[in-house]
Amino acid sequence: MKFVVRLHAEITIKSASVRKRHGKVLTNNLRKILAPIHPSIYVKWLWDRIEVAADTDSNDARDAIREALRHTPGISWFAEVIEQPLTTFDDIADLVGEHWNKRLQGKSFAVRVKRQGKHEFNSQQLERYIGGYLLKHSENSRVQLTRPDEEVQLQITNQVVHLIGERIDGLGGFPIPTQETVLSLLSGGFDSGVASYEFIRRGARTHFCFFNLGGDAHEVAVRQIAYFLWKKYSSSHPIKFISVDFAPIVDDILTNVDNGQMGVVLKRQMLRAAARVAHYVKAQALVTGEAIGQVSSQTLSNLRIIDQATPALVLRPLITKDKQEIVDEAKKIGTEPLAKSIPEYCGVISNKPTVKAVPEVIEAEESKLNQDLLEQVVRASNVLSMQDIAEQTENELKMPDTTAELNKQSVIIDIRNDDEIEAAPLNVNAEVIEIPFFKLATKFPELDQNRDYLLYCDQGIMSRMQALLLHENGFTNVSVYKPD
Repeated sequence: MKFVVRLHAEITIKSASVRKRHGKVLTNNLRKILAPIHPSIYVKWLWDRIEVAADTDSNDARDAIREALRHTPGISWFAEVIEQPLTTFDDIADLVGEHWNKRLQGKSFAVRVKRQGKHEFNSQQLERYIGGYLLKHSENSRVQLTRPDEEVQLQITNQVVHLIGERIDGLGGFPIPTQETVLSLLSGGFDSGVASYEFIRRGARTHFCFFNLGGDAHEVAVRQIAYFLWKKYSSSHPIKFISVDFAPIVDDILTNVDNGQMGVVLKRQMLRAAARVAHYVKAQALVTGEAIGQVSSQTLSNLRIIDQATPALVLRPLITKDKQEIVDEAKKIGTEPLAKSIPEYCGVISNKPTVKAVPEVIEAEESKLNQDLLEQVVRASNVLSMQDIAEQTENELKMPDTTAELNKQSVIIDIRNDDEIEAAPLNVNAEVIEIPFFKLATKFPELDQNRDYLLYCDQGIMSRMQALLLHENGFTNVSVYKPD
């Protein structure tokens, strides 16, 4: 089998030297990505196109090659090339009809023939013959030489006929790593996954930085998204996943910072930490999924103050996108099923956040924080390669049991923050103790371990993840309370 691959239009209009570099980078990327599919696959760069061929007719191999070409940055379109010996016009027409008759029904089309070698006919003669055949066999089709709905392409090379099959769109963009490296702040939600994809598509090697607010279960879920993006769109190059335990930072902020300023301070601390991680992976910019006005911290005033926390370049590819546009894009690229299972973490942002932060106020609040803590959590970061976590991300996440039933012996741990508890107090016929989720890992071992505990939060997702973390640490006397 053989495929012809066309480079993205933005590559073809560049200077000869840049086009050559992009073409060779894309060729090498395809060799790496396609090699595991079949040992006979070879990839060849031919200036105006790339040819991918394999000495096999396996449908599995064909499907795998198509899937890889569809998701490799730098490709405008590709098509399978069907070959047969040059015999008669009738034989060529039968070959074309087999692949095009149904696809041309109700459409306009043009037949394009290119030849190399000596033949007893010219290109226009074959074009007219094939065009007449298709008009006869494709219902409601019509010939249109300028801007047709479909182009039927034939290449005659000496005594071999090459029929270009159906065009399949690629991602566009540029091959990795023709652009410089970036570090994407991946939270696991819709926005950060789509923002990461946008930079991968544009040819930037994209490492992932994750600020862990929800324990091991949260990290496992976000790793799955990072691994998915790497495996599907950028597996030609090694990528790092850096996890920073931000629970101590959140604890410090919730304990010391004024309620209305917490969101901006948290984002500034994240950027400071990310800038240190970016230096480690040699990234030239930070990438976030923020969109203007989507939440209180994403007003222009707040974003300006957040950016002032670090001299690092912060790029926001989704800045003008509506939420539904972002969700639709997440569905298109495949991250939506994973992202919708990631919770919004209760208690991380205040209930009445400022929408127009004042620099002097923010700096005064930050002066109350532990100035050494940020460096400590960054130095303790966990660095993994995508290859190392492949098996981990493929394992299913087993959640602890949930229950809606209570008895006199039940002890409920309300892991929400004070504002949430005050706004919606939990009224149940059972003992309730209050421990914010970010303190649970350290406070739970101090409880009476001869009793059983039920964790509670509004959505139940954070409770399940915290229960899983406790299970992993050897505490099996905990489950989740989720009222009907």
